[in-house]
Amino acid sequence: MRKVLSMMVFLSLLFGLLAAGVVSAEEPVKLKFVSLAWQKQSIEANKEIVKEWNEEHPGVQVEYIQGTWGSIYDYMITAFETETVPDVFHFESAEIVGFAQKGYLTDLSKYMSDDLKNDIVEEAWKTTKTNGEGVYGVPFLWESQITLYNKDLFKEAGIQPATPADPWSWGELREAAVRLTKDTNGDGNIDQWGAGLGLKSPAKKFLRLSVGFGGKFFEKNDSGNYVVKVNQPEKRLMIHHKAMLYDEKTAPISGIGQSGSSMIPGFLAGKYAMIPNVGVWARQQVVVNASDDFNWGVIPPIKADTQDQGVGTQTLSIPSDSKNKPEAMQFIEFFLSTKNMARLAKGDWMLPTRKSTMELPEFTNAGNGWDVALKSAENLIAGPWQSIPGFTEWKNRVGNPIFQLYLKDEIDLKRASEQLERDGNRVLERYYD
Repeated sequence: MRKVLSMMVFLSLLFGLLAAGVVSAEEPVKLKFVSLAWQKQSIEANKEIVKEWNEEHPGVQVEYIQGTWGSIYDYMITAFETETVPDVFHFESAEIVGFAQKGYLTDLSKYMSDDLKNDIVEEAWKTTKTNGEGVYGVPFLWESQITLYNKDLFKEAGIQPATPADPWSWGELREAAVRLTKDTNGDGNIDQWGAGLGLKSPAKKFLRLSVGFGGKFFEKNDSGNYVVKVNQPEKRLMIHHKAMLYDEKTAPISGIGQSGSSMIPGFLAGKYAMIPNVGVWARQQVVVNASDDFNWGVIPPIKADTQDQGVGTQTLSIPSDSKNKPEAMQFIEFFLSTKNMARLAKGDWMLPTRKSTMELPEFTNAGNGWDVALKSAENLIAGPWQSIPGFTEWKNRVGNPIFQLYLKDEIDLKRASEQLERDGNRVLERYYD
């Protein structure tokens, strides 16, 4: 009886102390995770994985925060400056390298497991490093540029589509586009274009595809600083696009003001026989919006000197101001497990970066062009612009506007090249002051 009374007194005292805040039960570590998932299926996958983590890890709870691609840069700059950072955030490699150079990000190499490090493709890791040192984001999604084509229109024109074993050259792409461009009702106007070129923001596309011609657009000078150089390898892709728009007239001029995704409705309506060099994610829009009788397929990357394409990656990073770095890395490892990366890649219709994920059946079958899309990952290399200070400003203020002027035929190739170098180097010089 005395023992029971003693226990009751102890419990009464303990509850009193808890209520008074003198003694507190151990609270879980709380992490904030900012995601940029935007497609419905991708958002669902993100939230499901976070929920599973929280159920399995009561001591470390993750708060899911929905961000947007349009606002994330300003959001993170404000967070860094006010030291109110999330513990994990989703972004892209070209941007996080700049953050890392300013000291905003944690070098993850000391926190990650060998399993994660060794399973992700090395070329993807290169996109998240600064001058080959440190790892400032875990790359988990990337994309190649493939071509969507209308099988029925190809069959009608007697055109055999390219395959991974027998890819098209740029010349063969242009020849096919000529054969597919038609005035089907005889009114003197083209109503079936061989190609729909979405060129609203052409800089990144031109940089990525020029890699196959040996193009870089950026070189280091004697001082070790990057400068813009537009030589013959960089010009060749520009020439191909101009020829399709004006010489052969196989792609409508209106495409200069449209994005790749905005070309999809015309593709589904038979207005464009193919959409060359669009991201692998575009397949999702075809699957969702196409009628049941619409026959389409995927053509692998067009071959220049090689099929290589420059690429960036989508990443998860930990700010240097996070107070919970080990726990944040544990969450990233869980979030990007082999199985979970598959859910994320399928949700976004992008390519995974883990070798074990790439081997899963859902990425190697022919359904919706997954086999062709995954095969194209073999030709992805880290874009040479990834670690260049000022790249984003160059792309937005110099690259896109000048490429647009060239594509609109308002300036010729010589002047476009000169302006890309002159205006581009003015931007880059500020980052080396």
